[in-house]
Amino acid sequence: MPKISDQPSDSRISPYEQLTGSYAIDPVHSALGFSVRHAMISHVRGEFDSFEGLLRLDGSQPALSEAHVRVQTASLNTGVEERDAHLRGPDFFDSSAFPVMAFRSTRIVPAGDDGFRLLGNLRIKDIERPLTLDIEFGGAARDAYGQNRVGFEGRATIRRSDWGLTWNTALETGGVLVSDKVTLVLDISAVQVAQTDG
Repeated sequence: MPKISDQPSDSRISPYEQLTGSYAIDPVHSALGFSVRHAMISHVRGEFDSFEGLLRLDGSQPALSEAHVRVQTASLNTGVEERDAHLRGPDFFDSSAFPVMAFRSTRIVPAGDDGFRLLGNLRIKDIERPLTLDIEFGGAARDAYGQNRVGFEGRATIRRSDWGLTWNTALETGGVLVSDKVTLVLDISAVQVAQTDG
């Protein structure tokens, strides 16, 4: 697949036209991470190890593209099992009762160069609220197995309390143990899905 820079320079032709198609997120080469301030002085970082998603890209009209992602909340991993068990429990994600959190896009807005704003709804537990991600297109290539790939990076800042994740504890020195503000960081590689007739 040609790189974006190889596309015709005619301004009437979208530089993304050849990307049109459906792409399955490759979890082996992707990451869904987060960062949250801990004890007012440092950050805890983690990832979700199990997720799946589908991107439907419209290269001629990128604003018509779609994204759908499902994440297994029990796959949360910060590298500390005791902390992970707490995050998976009823104080936070309650993974046994709500095993999946999901995102579905509603709109995509170009934001200059290779940037986009991806608007959609994020559902955590039984609460669904709007989420806006700042997305940057990372490129397109054909991999060693002949598969067409696309890459995207994304970032958003949310307040976890908007999704009912309100647990906290006060510190003796002032402030709280866990910040309400959480930064989401995405690094996505997706493989084009072969189209079938009918």
